[in-house]
Amino acid sequence: MTTMKPNVSWLTDVSVFAVNRLPAHSDHRYYETVEEAEKEAPMALRHSLNGSWKFAYSVKPADRPALFHEADYDCNGWSSIEVPGHIQLQGFGKPQYVNTMYPWDGHNDIRPPAIPEDHNPVGSYVKYFSVPGNMQGKPVYLSFQGVESAFYLWLNGQFVGYSEDSFTPSAFDLTPFLVEGENKLAVEVYQRSTGSWLEDQDFWRFSGIFRDVYLYTVPSVHVSDLFVHAELDQAYKNGQLRVDLKLSGEQPSSVTMTLKDADGQIVATGKSESFGDGKATVSMDAGQVTPWSAEKPYLYMLYISVFDSEGKLVEAVPQRVGFRNFEMIDKVMHLNGKRIVFKGVNRHEFNSRRGRSITKEDMLWDIATLKRNNLNAVRTSHYPNQSLWYELCDIYGVYVIDEMNLETHGSWQKMGAVEPSWNIPENKPEWQPIVMDRAISMVERDKNHPSILIWSVGNEAYAGEVLLNVSHYFRETDPSRLVQYEGVFHNRTYDATSDMESRMYAKPADIEEYLNADPQKPYISCEYMHAMGNSVGGMHKYTELEQKYPMYQGGFIWDYIDQVIVKKDRYGKEFLAFGGDFDDRATDYNFCTNGIVFADRKESPKMQEVKFLYQNIKLIPDRSGLKIINENLFEGTDAYELVLTLHLEGKEIFRSTQSIAVDAQSEAYVELSLPNTDEPGEYAIHASLLLKEGTLWADAGHETSFGQYVFVTEGNQVEMQQEGSLRVVQGDVNIGVHGRDFSIMFSKQAGTLISVNYAGREMIAIPPAPLFWRATTDNDKGFALGFDSGAWFAASLTRKCISVRLVEEEGNATVTFDYKLSISADVQVSVAYTVKPDGSLHVKSRYVGVEGLPKLPIFALSFKVPADYCHLDWYAMGPEENYIDRAFGARLSEFQNDAADNVSGYVVPQESGNRTGVRRVSISNDYGQGIRITAPAKQPVECNISPYTAFELESAYHHYELPNVHYTVITVAGRQMGVGGDDSWGAPVHDEYLIPANQELAFEFNIQRL
Repeated sequence: MTTMKPNVSWLTDVSVFAVNRLPAHSDHRYYETVEEAEKEAPMALRHSLNGSWKFAYSVKPADRPALFHEADYDCNGWSSIEVPGHIQLQGFGKPQYVNTMYPWDGHNDIRPPAIPEDHNPVGSYVKYFSVPGNMQGKPVYLSFQGVESAFYLWLNGQFVGYSEDSFTPSAFDLTPFLVEGENKLAVEVYQRSTGSWLEDQDFWRFSGIFRDVYLYTVPSVHVSDLFVHAELDQAYKNGQLRVDLKLSGEQPSSVTMTLKDADGQIVATGKSESFGDGKATVSMDAGQVTPWSAEKPYLYMLYISVFDSEGKLVEAVPQRVGFRNFEMIDKVMHLNGKRIVFKGVNRHEFNSRRGRSITKEDMLWDIATLKRNNLNAVRTSHYPNQSLWYELCDIYGVYVIDEMNLETHGSWQKMGAVEPSWNIPENKPEWQPIVMDRAISMVERDKNHPSILIWSVGNEAYAGEVLLNVSHYFRETDPSRLVQYEGVFHNRTYDATSDMESRMYAKPADIEEYLNADPQKPYISCEYMHAMGNSVGGMHKYTELEQKYPMYQGGFIWDYIDQVIVKKDRYGKEFLAFGGDFDDRATDYNFCTNGIVFADRKESPKMQEVKFLYQNIKLIPDRSGLKIINENLFEGTDAYELVLTLHLEGKEIFRSTQSIAVDAQSEAYVELSLPNTDEPGEYAIHASLLLKEGTLWADAGHETSFGQYVFVTEGNQVEMQQEGSLRVVQGDVNIGVHGRDFSIMFSKQAGTLISVNYAGREMIAIPPAPLFWRATTDNDKGFALGFDSGAWFAASLTRKCISVRLVEEEGNATVTFDYKLSISADVQVSVAYTVKPDGSLHVKSRYVGVEGLPKLPIFALSFKVPADYCHLDWYAMGPEENYIDRAFGARLSEFQNDAADNVSGYVVPQESGNRTGVRRVSISNDYGQGIRITAPAKQPVECNISPYTAFELESAYHHYELPNVHYTVITVAGRQMGVGGDDSWGAPVHDEYLIPANQELAFEFNIQRL
């Protein structure tokens, strides 16, 4: 142990990042008996210090209670704080969200390794404890699983150690400093340190002891580290196990190992009685094994028994083992001999109340959500996660890119421009040790998890010798995995840093250009499909590359969960807060809201598309049968039952269930025996694969794959003769069309329909008007839709009716309104309303555009009905919201919701809730009264039915700013542009999903009473 006097100058000393910290080691469990090891019971040799600690907060180091660690310093009057937890989420200081820039940008003119002196919050923690009885007389250690970003440690007034690196464990030997009875543990945590320059991730800036803290002891002979090498032979059938051990304490007499399969049967045994320098290696031939994969995460259990010099068992270690080979073959990544495709997501650890101090329950929800939605891979953006996460990935079956805690984004990219004049760590040798320490800490802890296939050098830190050396270390230490790093894209001198071409937010065309140019490395999108707000449009353009190019091996969506924090408004009501809501400046505002999962851990509507495009087993029905393409690498379809349903006009008329057998990497065609489909109408065949039995992550009956086929049986349509007669009254101002039990009125003065009254119930609260604007999405704002197309906003509010025409024909009356728009006098827009004898309305809207105008966000007609009419019954594409570039995962079906449900939980209010392919939708009150909107059979419409107009959503920055609900707003569109998602800062919606202004557009629909 080094005897050093602690100094605040360490915070800015690149060479000091660990004082008296114990070497990093594997995260294995250990017990004193085999029985405990087999049960994997809570570790009796570990004692948690989580809970309430005494606490003092200081804005800067000069204000801190410098002597608080002394044994006689009285802390009884201090506040309390919960550990684990962030300081800024417990009433001290404030959280700050920034993306690429450093959090002090604009406040402090500094360069690395200097840190702000006027604002460097210090948390002074004190915990009193007594050594547990089972640790008396034994060595006692202290482990911090995560402290942000640097801390000093004292026990009973004596300095113990210092550490940086927020996201890997720091352990210290407390034994020399312990006293009998009560001990005083003091921890001084600094938010800013040299490490802060290496932790410029796109996340909230917190500090504090945010992961578990515990005391632990070890037996007299202890496996201090183990490295399990579980490999397959060249045929990927037989397993070879090699275990490298490091032992501490007394000299053992022997170490025995027993490998058991998932049924508890012994597979292999091994033993060592030779321990040179406290090290040993045991090899075992496991024979034919079941390989580990995400499809079948088969794990063996290795039991290591350690015997002291007298032959007594002193330690038992249970270690899960997964046999798998991950390797590059012919420039393509293979798992167990098969080309792998990553269907992944980037995941921050986050909880809207606890920040990055997430719980076991959070992780269990997350891992099940990934599996239920066909995601097979996670990148731990951008730091090592809690150990439990990797254990869950092993058990549930998720591939992992384990990412080192390194990002220096603000040192080389400013406002999007690559400017590495003062980039760190680049080629600066003084930064090599602190960077390498982070790599070592990650690898040593995580190396035994079969789920980890790739080590990541970090994120967005440009390139240079320092990072290249880290990748060399990864390969030398662990040849069983590959190495990923995106930053070499910006500096090809250091291309060898990454084993694969890893890029962010490249357009599909850019990816194809790379893949068509005889590349030397396979391609993955380490970040793609920026899921900010209403996004993930056009994702199919990426997943379609998977089968077209063997060297395209998938990608990782940005990102998993919205990073927003629960806060109370001025009235005490909770809301979801983002950057700037805590008066944090600098800030990047709502750029932290990119999740396919909302902050309350509910799936976003975007997940519907992700689940469909990520499914491994494709179902493609037609009128005669079903094509099944099994893209699994290893598993057939035995775990599923195939459910086929036939629907006529949205109603299920037939269902069948059967087992199928389609091997991995093969396809089959199953003939269908469907009932007669001669009856005229629209049919839909739905094919689903459902789990036969429950799993860890889903109940029996969970749907994993889906496909549909829609067709129409034509017939002689007999037009029903409508009974009744119309009475048309053309007044000076109004045109009235009246029939039995209904009255419909048009205003020549207002230039629109003003009343639809059925049996005394008025349905038109606010009259219809042509609509050319949608509430801008985050992506719309990113590519400046408002700047380019904002004239359509004004056009929606400033139309002028230039003519009203009434045409009476036998059995109906048509009133047509023609409009001019402020955007151009040459644009022609008309809306024609035809009233039928039964009181139904046929509505047709027509747009004739001209050259030189910006693209239209939407072409629609919007009106309001009273808010009591809020219950919706759809026959459309659903059930979740969908758009023309995000409808692959939607299905044609009947479903129900309420208007309020269509205001999706995107943190900033924006366009949401749309449905494409709308054949009909009923809008009713609690008594079933209301109206139904129907579209022609061959020309379905899009509908958005919500409590708010596009303009109300546009004007609100938070949901609490939206007005009280008085109406249900019905928007029927002929077409709405896509939502896009290649990125959120300039990527437009793909051309085929835009609406050029120089074309003719028309749509029609009917309104009738329920």
